[in-house]
Amino acid sequence: MTVLLDIAEPGQSLKPHEARALKRVVGIDLGTTFSLVAAITTEGSAACIPDEEGRVSVPSIVHYAVNNAPLVGVEAMAMAPQHPQDTIISVKRFMGRGLKDVQAQTPYQLEEGEGGMVRLLAGGSWRSPVEVSAEILRHLHQRAKEVLGGDIHGAVITVPAYFDDAQRQATKDAGRLAGLEVMRLVNEPTAAALAYGLDQGKEGLYAIYDLGGGTFDISILRLHQGVFQVMATGGDSALGGDDFDHRLAQYALQHWGISSPSPGLLQAARRMARQVKEQLSQQETAEFTLQLEDGSSAALTISRSLFEELIEDLVRATGIPCRRAMKDAAIQPEDLQGVVLVGGSTRVPLVRQKVAEWFGQQPLCDLDPDQVVAIGAAHQADLLAGNTRSDLLLLDVNPLSLGIETMGGLVEKIIPRNSPIPCARAQEFTTFKDGQTAMAIRVVQGERETVEQCRALASFELRGIPPMTAGAARIRVTFQVDADGLLTVAAKEQTTGVEQSVAVKPSYGLSDEEIERMLREAISHGAEDIQQRLLREAKVEGERVLNAVSSALKKDMDLLDEEELKTIRKVMREVWEACQGSRHEAIDEAVKQLDVATRTFAQRRMDRDIRQAMAGHRLEEFG
Repeated sequence: MTVLLDIAEPGQSLKPHEARALKRVVGIDLGTTFSLVAAITTEGSAACIPDEEGRVSVPSIVHYAVNNAPLVGVEAMAMAPQHPQDTIISVKRFMGRGLKDVQAQTPYQLEEGEGGMVRLLAGGSWRSPVEVSAEILRHLHQRAKEVLGGDIHGAVITVPAYFDDAQRQATKDAGRLAGLEVMRLVNEPTAAALAYGLDQGKEGLYAIYDLGGGTFDISILRLHQGVFQVMATGGDSALGGDDFDHRLAQYALQHWGISSPSPGLLQAARRMARQVKEQLSQQETAEFTLQLEDGSSAALTISRSLFEELIEDLVRATGIPCRRAMKDAAIQPEDLQGVVLVGGSTRVPLVRQKVAEWFGQQPLCDLDPDQVVAIGAAHQADLLAGNTRSDLLLLDVNPLSLGIETMGGLVEKIIPRNSPIPCARAQEFTTFKDGQTAMAIRVVQGERETVEQCRALASFELRGIPPMTAGAARIRVTFQVDADGLLTVAAKEQTTGVEQSVAVKPSYGLSDEEIERMLREAISHGAEDIQQRLLREAKVEGERVLNAVSSALKKDMDLLDEEELKTIRKVMREVWEACQGSRHEAIDEAVKQLDVATRTFAQRRMDRDIRQAMAGHRLEEFG
């Protein structure tokens, strides 16, 4: 299923913020380190909206003080050295995540909030990541209103391609809390491709290499006959420009013999490392200077070659997800029409050099990599508002497989990872026990074969199933993922029409790191998972056969003599014992032996059923 974008009426003005029918809409890049807002200008091009001092980016930082309004951006960043606990930096890392996911990764005081998402203590109060993100979005919203001269009718907000259902929902909630009408969530690589106008360019395959301050994403996209489809995504949340800064800061501190710097000194060293990194993208050397805590100052000359030596392994590590994404998309580097660079960290010369080597071509870097995502979001907002004519279809993908739990704790995948969205898929299931009138539907996300190795998203019950023999009921489970990547699950019993559904809105979801871990584990444990699945399936079948034979014995035991009954019970015991073990082959063999032992019994039961059915009737009535 695809969704057509709205298009402007014939003859409608293409100046999106001036005429009667046009709407003021914006695109927002809600980033880990910096955030930006962009809009279509009266000339028809997209541009990021600056503040009064000409700065287009807003540091994604919020400072809370008791009884005072929150500070956002540059003002908040200035408060961080003196008030680190009350100044929340990189809140995007907390969106849609639980306490156990982030407790070991942050200096903030945390607690589990209502519904499971973490809350941070700042300014004397507990703050939800949604609330903090809303402050950043509200700041950008206000800037857009002031510059564009009126109310904003809607916004497209970008999210990492690997954001799961909970993280996307949390982002959407933050937008609404900020007073924005969220028209669509768009994956950051997709927005970048729109900014480059790939929909207006040559058809083919494109790679979007996105290296920001906190995370790395790679996406493979195809443009064909107006359909703009994401073929595969990958990434590594442990890599980003912040890691480059940390390496350089640690090198300088160790050079000066400082092995255990205070938090304030370490923060100052990282700020200076970022400045040096940026300078080395333009020049061969830069001075690393730092005011030490004893009042003295230290200085060190850093060459570009030294900096590249410090970060080379980090840059090389981004090549692993690139190769995996190309493998998922079943392409080779020479199949690509172009490679687009996104994120400020792609300014580092070594990054551009490695990207050119891996993909066999010079990357496209005409646009500012910091601004390209927001600009693309503005284009998408303009399309959705009907301000621009376009026949373009956008088909993104879901990052991880979606499915339900079946008997034995197994996962039945209904929508595989990297499936184009929006989409809807359905599969039929049945009951396990005789007379079963309800079924628990547990929705999970992940690549492994068993539920405990995946992530639970939601659960609900389908009640009102008519009592039937096991396996007779037909329950159709439908998964539907909308254009924002949000999931709805419905279950319907086909004979009665009884139906139940749930909009999957978990309290918190998967981090980028968890998604990467799941993909790595799915690959490394592939053979092990298959054996585990075979064992679970064999146990489910063994239990089903034992239940069926027990039910038959309870009803028609009189058809057996004492020796026959003893034999059947002996083999039933063998099936039960095999189900307690860890070899699916043993269970399969025991089930076969039970089938042999009960064949005569099954024939006698069938004969009895036929005689009972024919009782009181003439043979001619059945012929």
